[in-house]
Amino acid sequence: AVVSTQSGHYGRGIQILFEPTKTATMTKKRRNGGRNKNGRGHVKFMRCTNCGRCVPKDKAIKKFIIRNIVESAALRDIGDASVYKSYLLPKIYVKLHYCVSCAIHSKVVRNRSREDRRVRTPPARMFGGRKPAPQPQKTN
Repeated sequence: AVVSTQSGHYGRGIQILFEPTKTATMTKKRRNGGRNKNGRGHVKFMRCTNCGRCVPKDKAIKKFIIRNIVESAALRDIGDASVYKSYLLPKIYVKLHYCVSCAIHSKVVRNRSREDRRVRTPPARMFGGRKPAPQPQKTN
């Protein structure tokens, strides 16, 4: 063991014991570090849709929204007033990029327990207000 003395703010000597063979490892919250970078050294930055913060593209929480241009309440009125009977109104396709804090604040994602953080399967999606069929649970 190696002993080293470090002088603090007021000149007091603090002795620290170093083990040269052991290295201290910090605990990791996520195995990917909250990113999807894998082997890449650098990733381009995106701007958060909500607040404008620079976020790495692999860290940003992405949400793809497909909406009708007209809301559903006015859709019937436009269909009745239209000359064309089978005209489909175009849709709006928007890809939103959120920083982590805005995604949590706007409830796009939620924090999960330590055991639930290991589950990497995406949550069941809701289509038109219907509940999806229940998925079978894995037993360990």
